[in-house]
Amino acid sequence: MSPRRNRSKGGENPAAQQGEAGDRYGGAQRTESWQGEEWNVRHVAGASAPGKRYRCPGCDQEIPPGAPHVVAWPEYGGVDDRRHWHKACWNAKDRRTTRVQRSRSAPRH
Repeated sequence: MSPRRNRSKGGENPAAQQGEAGDRYGGAQRTESWQGEEWNVRHVAGASAPGKRYRCPGCDQEIPPGAPHVVAWPEYGGVDDRRHWHKACWNAKDRRTTRVQRSRSAPRH
């Protein structure tokens, strides 16, 4: 049995599929409107952040190292304003309440 091929059979330039030039995370960046503000949103491949752990502001759960997720920040915000979200939490952000309830055993970060 031959190994599966993960490469395209020609056509488009593979670098053009990764979003903007020089995008080190491999995800395309776009702008979305949320809470009356413009947000920059980038999908992050999990392999680009091995060993790092982030806490999702949508569900207050940890994003495990190597898991694909979304990074979002306000359009006029800086590096400190970036937040790492689970993809499902970012997509459901309008359906969530404004106050996330922590469980008693959740760490207080």
